[in-house]
Amino acid sequence: MKEIILSSDGDSKVYLVPDVVADNLEEYCTEFCDEWLWNSPYAEKYRTSQGVCYNEADFIDYLNKYIFPEQKSVLVKNIGWTDLGKKLPPRYKSHPYFNF
Repeated sequence: MKEIILSSDGDSKVYLVPDVVADNLEEYCTEFCDEWLWNSPYAEKYRTSQGVCYNEADFIDYLNKYIFPEQKSVLVKNIGWTDLGKKLPPRYKSHPYFNF
């Protein structure tokens, strides 16, 4: 398990996720946003008449329920506003980052 940073145009949050997710974060996030939310019957609750509505916690739920149910991802820490990853604390500068 490795740490990543996720945000949804707000506070940045550190999550512990399976290594393969951390190593391929953009791929997993893109699959969630561009494919799963629009096509999966399990994602119906995120669809609105204007599109889809979700945040980083929904991505973590997706990982935990549908992709890696045996390796649960967890929130480690809210590190606050980081200007969409531009102002990360030094400890987190090398962490994979994705803003939804």
